[in-house]
Amino acid sequence: MRLTNVAHLRLPFGRLHGYDLAVGEPLRPLPVSFDQRRHVGAGARPGSWMALSFRLPEPVDRERLAAAWLAVVRRHGTLRTVFTPGEHGPLLHEHEVGPGGWVEHAIAPGQAVHEALRDVLDAACSPYERPSHRLCVLETAAGPTVVVGADHAHVDMWSMLVIVRDLLAELGGGAALLPEAPAFAEHTRALEARPPAPDDVRERWAAVLEASGGVMPRFPLPLGAPGPQPERVEVRDVFGADDSVDVAAQAREHGVSTLALAVSAMTAVTQELAGTPLRAVFPVHSRFEPAWHDSVGWFITNAVLEAADPDPRAAAAAIREALRLGSSPLADVLAPWGGMPEAPGMLAISWLDLRRLPVRVDTAALEAQYVGATIRTDGVMVWFILDETGLHLRCRYPDTPEAREHVGAWLDLLVARLQQDARSSVRRAIRLGERAFRVERATRADIPEIVALLQDDELGRDRETAEAARYEAAYDGIARDRAHYLAVVRDEADDRIVATMQLTVIPGLSRGGSTRLQIEGLRVLAAERSQGLGTAMLAWAHEHGRARGALLAQVTTDEARDRARAFYTRLGYETTHVGLKRTL
Repeated sequence: MRLTNVAHLRLPFGRLHGYDLAVGEPLRPLPVSFDQRRHVGAGARPGSWMALSFRLPEPVDRERLAAAWLAVVRRHGTLRTVFTPGEHGPLLHEHEVGPGGWVEHAIAPGQAVHEALRDVLDAACSPYERPSHRLCVLETAAGPTVVVGADHAHVDMWSMLVIVRDLLAELGGGAALLPEAPAFAEHTRALEARPPAPDDVRERWAAVLEASGGVMPRFPLPLGAPGPQPERVEVRDVFGADDSVDVAAQAREHGVSTLALAVSAMTAVTQELAGTPLRAVFPVHSRFEPAWHDSVGWFITNAVLEAADPDPRAAAAAIREALRLGSSPLADVLAPWGGMPEAPGMLAISWLDLRRLPVRVDTAALEAQYVGATIRTDGVMVWFILDETGLHLRCRYPDTPEAREHVGAWLDLLVARLQQDARSSVRRAIRLGERAFRVERATRADIPEIVALLQDDELGRDRETAEAARYEAAYDGIARDRAHYLAVVRDEADDRIVATMQLTVIPGLSRGGSTRLQIEGLRVLAAERSQGLGTAMLAWAHEHGRARGALLAQVTTDEARDRARAFYTRLGYETTHVGLKRTL
């Protein structure tokens, strides 16, 4: 899923509408969580929201969309609550919420659509608004784009996925199948009832804060003039689906998570550029029990992460410690500092692996984008999202010359290191005795060597005689579709290409919706045959398919290739189907 900022949001042009809900008088008072009190207590202000945009597959009547939205609001308690200022901090009450009406938000001549949307969300999604969330729809010739925005006091990133899932279920008639969703206020009460932090947790918090100068951890390099500055937002796609699989394999080799490898990389980069350990605020979710998985709210608490050793296992231990530090009520832990001791330059690192969440939304089909607000800032916030398309990063920092230089260099080195970790993954390696080979996606420059491999047998020498331009055009078509993986295998000793194969992941409805791995064009250089390389390549291909959800591998070979058929049979392939071909 794309991580972006409203200033960089890609939206088609169209008519922008927002839905005004009718909010009644206050009902019962509700508890205010530690983070809500801190966030809302900062007062009404623009840019305190987060949003998610997505495209609907077909036009939807606005009244039907409004009814679905009202059902979502009534399902989730926090969306029916309103904050008001109080003598000793913000107060929170539940309200009755009923149908309202649509309002068209004008887009001024020369104004970009995302600018008009920003103005709407800044006004509607401020902490003390009634309510402080907004449903918008952008009606375009290409179909409707829906944007759901809410003040951060009521949502986190996980919650945004829950909202979209539930809205789509209401529109599609599947809402009756949704699980129960307890209100966030119940979670706040449950956190308040947790036992105080043990002494060792308090002592570790104190040690990290003392090492950070008595405040929450800060970015270790100069950021320029003190005080809030206009923000600079960088959005980077760190690596794609292929590298994501490679990094996951490398993590398994070390016995750690992908997050641990990212923390390892950040630790190494921080030491190289600043000569200090990595210290950061580390938001962790507080959905400690499955009962909260389908609820909407700010299920986030903060921990502190300190990592001094870039070894992946040490990074994993630092993460485990941070999770433990975030498992106790923060109001109690931070009482000696009078609350969270924030300071200019604070560094925060957020990680969300969408693949592991129990809430599933087809974000790729919906062209979904997480959208952040535009603010002034004096700190550095780094968000990572890992999904089926790879690892994505968004970073916000003060737009000063010093911050551009230092945060930019930190990000450059971090991304380069993560990409290098992917390239050097054990998953790309094949070892046969003393020899080492490397599997990678083919590049355009590899086409002549691949064609030579295809020509190097009794059938290929007569069949593979097309002009180079046709092979190049075919390569371009393969490279455009990431479901295809045209692999080359290189000898590590001299970087020669010694084998090739084409892998294609094919989703389907048959066999209970099974995904298949199609293996085509497996060729090994004549001098390298009968030494186990082909067998190792198939094992690699099978793992490639499993990592992408394939339950079945299938291969075709010409009837004249007796040795090839025997090879595949020996590796467990069965001749269960008749393959037919015809020339078009």
